[in-house]
Amino acid sequence: MKTDQNYNQELKASITTLQSKRDALQQQISTEELDAKKVKDEIEGLTEKLKVLNDSLARKTRARDEYDKTIDEVTAAYKKIVESSQTLLHVLKRETKALVKKEAQTVQAPSTESGCE
Repeated sequence: MKTDQNYNQELKASITTLQSKRDALQQQISTEELDAKKVKDEIEGLTEKLKVLNDSLARKTRARDEYDKTIDEVTAAYKKIVESSQTLLHVLKRETKALVKKEAQTVQAPSTESGCE
């Protein structure tokens, strides 16, 4: 038969076991809380880094869009210059041809008249 002292020792042992389990669980809780704080800090750092990157991307995208707009405008103007140059060249060739033809007629006309005399 168990005596009161045995019950007392068994109760103390059970309490000690429960305290050990509680202490082990508290250690796990402390470790996980520390891990959670580290992850939270990393998330805050990454969130700030993401904000900085997004701001930078927005500025650079606007700048690139301005480059695109300028390139489009310059390209359109260049095409007009090329078209104008082609037109000018065509007019110049036509006028040169007309001048050469007129000059040839002028040069031939006096010779023909002097040959008839």
